[in-house]
Amino acid sequence: MQRHRTSGPQQSSRRRFIQASALGLSLSAGSNWLASQTTAQETDTTDSAIKKNRPRIAFLGTEVRKHSHAQHFLDRHTMGYAWGNGWQKPRIEVASVYLDQFPEDDLGRDRVAKHSLKLMPTIEDALTLGTGKLAVDGVVIIAEHGDYPKNEKGQKRYPRYEWFKRVVKVFEDSGRSVPVFNDKHLSTRWDECVEMVKDSERLQFPFLAGSSLPVTRRMPAVDMPLGSDLRESVCVAYGGVDSYDIHALETAQCMSERRRGGEAGVKSVQALQGDTLWNRLAMDDCINTRKLIVSALTRSHNLPVEGGFPTDVPSIEWIRANAPNSTGYLVQHNDGLRTTMILTGIRDFNYAGLMGDGSVLSCQMYLPMPGHGSTTADFFNPLARHIEDLMIERQSPYPVQRTLLTSGMVIAGVDSLHRGQQKVNTPHLNVRYEATPESTFWDV
Repeated sequence: MQRHRTSGPQQSSRRRFIQASALGLSLSAGSNWLASQTTAQETDTTDSAIKKNRPRIAFLGTEVRKHSHAQHFLDRHTMGYAWGNGWQKPRIEVASVYLDQFPEDDLGRDRVAKHSLKLMPTIEDALTLGTGKLAVDGVVIIAEHGDYPKNEKGQKRYPRYEWFKRVVKVFEDSGRSVPVFNDKHLSTRWDECVEMVKDSERLQFPFLAGSSLPVTRRMPAVDMPLGSDLRESVCVAYGGVDSYDIHALETAQCMSERRRGGEAGVKSVQALQGDTLWNRLAMDDCINTRKLIVSALTRSHNLPVEGGFPTDVPSIEWIRANAPNSTGYLVQHNDGLRTTMILTGIRDFNYAGLMGDGSVLSCQMYLPMPGHGSTTADFFNPLARHIEDLMIERQSPYPVQRTLLTSGMVIAGVDSLHRGQQKVNTPHLNVRYEATPESTFWDV
């Protein structure tokens, strides 16, 4: 299997440090002014070269309004974002924009005018720039938020699959392809998810997808050591079914995939709610799961409080009393690993993993939501960075199979709820892959 890699923020930071140190050692105190002028000129030259050679992308969004995903990404790909010790100017150019809907609080037209962008009437025009053939270097699909129909299971049918297929048709008609990014899960149907990945393999274009959770900051800034003897993973998070469950599952999966042997696929998923969930977790075979849930809770910054401190010492009994209507997905992997995802209403994403020696590795994937601890959603910064890397290097920084598998877990979880919380066997989720050796979360 092809291994994906990226240079990583630590390596680039180290290069900058070495270059700066070498420069400082070579200059005398009397030549500081000359050095500063030379450095400024070199920076200007570098910025000009980057701007001139930036890959040009077609940006496809459902709607751009305050705090919609399309707003978060479009702003970062046109204005830039905080990175390292400064402001990173966009390393890609938005050559065209297609927006499907314009709500009453639309910001899309404002952004198009502000940045002198080209608003195109169709997806095909956005990719071809009106030439009839593919005329961009990459495609970004942000099909999240907006007014779209729901299926019989209550899942909103965002047009991710449909847009992707229209992109693929342009590729086929043009006789070439370019890298594609797809926000969040691939589709609400497994056959469509598989088809999307197979299309990328058939036409040989790099394909990146998924959530911002695996790549945001972590507290503490730890990663699962590659090849670890990991026995069980837990994520305690918040949000709704078929929306935030994908975030929580990717939070766990980005750690689980680094275990010894890599990802082996998933054999079953069961979704449980309320007392049914808590009664299942009280069983003897869940003693380690309960331990990990408590460990994950201790990483939270949003526990139920009274007078400024938790109402009691975190425990299973305590969280059950404070979040009685939680939803959980119990995922059994083919190699024996268990993943438990719980949506509790506690407003952060916390991971805990049980190692073979009985120790626990835990952290919080930091997600400061606007209006709840922040004014911006800068947890999108590293994902915007990876999108740039995808377009520049024409190589996905981590396997799309992660999001293929987590998309399948979400579909199975929704199916389980639709079937009255029955276990769903998932032999079709035999998705095997290995993680990248490098860590890809935000640590600069």
